[in-house]
Amino acid sequence: MKFRPLHDRVVIRRLEGEEKTKGGIIIPDNAKEKPQEGEVISVGPGARDEAGKLIPIDLKAGDKVMFGKWSGTEVKIDGQDLLIMKESDIMGVLIAG
Repeated sequence: MKFRPLHDRVVIRRLEGEEKTKGGIIIPDNAKEKPQEGEVISVGPGARDEAGKLIPIDLKAGDKVMFGKWSGTEVKIDGQDLLIMKESDIMGVLIAG
């Protein structure tokens, strides 16, 4: 099944959290914090301003992003745990380098 978000919504797959601490202690699944980083899977066309003009989204599929701890709505699509959130809930794009 394909899913296309509407308006200024974005579909994100969380990046996996750390399995070990820096000291080498293995963290069990139930003690891990959910990561606040993810990969953009799909984006909507954008929001409309008061005049009806489309404001495109600054993100694209494949971008690595950081978002707030309680941002988005968790959904399951084709067996994958994903998040759907508004573009404004995303704090920024992670750039390698």
